[in-house]
Amino acid sequence: MRHQNDEGRTLPSSPTGRIPQWVHDEVAHALAPPEPWRSWTPREPRRRKRRNWSNIGGAALVGLGLVGSHVGLLAAPPVAGASAPPNVPSPGGDSSDDPLGTPMTPPAAGGSYAFVQHQDDGVTPVAYDPCRPVHYVVRPDNAPVGGDQLVRDAVARISQVTGLQFVEDGATDEDPTGQREPFQPDRYGDRWAPVLITWDTVAKQPDFAADVAGLGGSRALSVGDGPAVYVTGAVDLDAAQLADMLTWPGGAAVVRAVVLHELAHLVGLDHVDDPQQLMYPTTSDVLDFADGDLTGLAQLGAGECAPDL
Repeated sequence: MRHQNDEGRTLPSSPTGRIPQWVHDEVAHALAPPEPWRSWTPREPRRRKRRNWSNIGGAALVGLGLVGSHVGLLAAPPVAGASAPPNVPSPGGDSSDDPLGTPMTPPAAGGSYAFVQHQDDGVTPVAYDPCRPVHYVVRPDNAPVGGDQLVRDAVARISQVTGLQFVEDGATDEDPTGQREPFQPDRYGDRWAPVLITWDTVAKQPDFAADVAGLGGSRALSVGDGPAVYVTGAVDLDAAQLADMLTWPGGAAVVRAVVLHELAHLVGLDHVDDPQQLMYPTTSDVLDFADGDLTGLAQLGAGECAPDL
């Protein structure tokens, strides 16, 4: 649904006719610039938001969208000058000498894609280390029936496309927070904290009160002049909204698309202006990775090994 403002500009709105506050902010150019990187005390990059503006009327076809990368929980710092904080795990961890998997061959047709962060060359994307597993844990609180399997299916899909090997470490009682520490030895031992996937509520994540169905992002660090590498991240899912989606005809595919989108942000894929891609930032009926998404994800699965982290 769309409305026009006083200047005649068409604005997106929810099925109830409400225009979200982020739309008004964009029109008013009231968005604050991101905060700069602060050496040794980096804040976690903003996590991307998936919105739902669906007016399904009983139909299985559902429109899903995302807000722009300038809106989020926290400002995304530039990579330049990033370095590992002094309180870090022993280097190497469970890394191998070679990549553990192989990314899918990008489609010949190509397509639009973009990356969340780049190396100092401004071209190479920041990515996870392909020579070590990406461990993840799930906080089961508030999870809808079947939600755990949907997460596993989406993780398997992102792993298939990128070649990154995800390892599920089971359940956790860790609370999601915008100031999450990347190294938590008392909880997870001498390693980077695993990716945290949670089913959250409006009470703990106020963004979910504004048609936001998910958030996802990762933390990048580097050693010396080495490349920036994602070491951990988080995905927050709106438990109530996604549980409702699961009751729709074809709802499981819709929820899977939400999780896929947030996992794509987690590994480093950003929004694009192409409505044929899953990473399109406004309403779309794409429920799986399209050509551009696949091309970008293949590059994110071919990052550098980082045994010093």
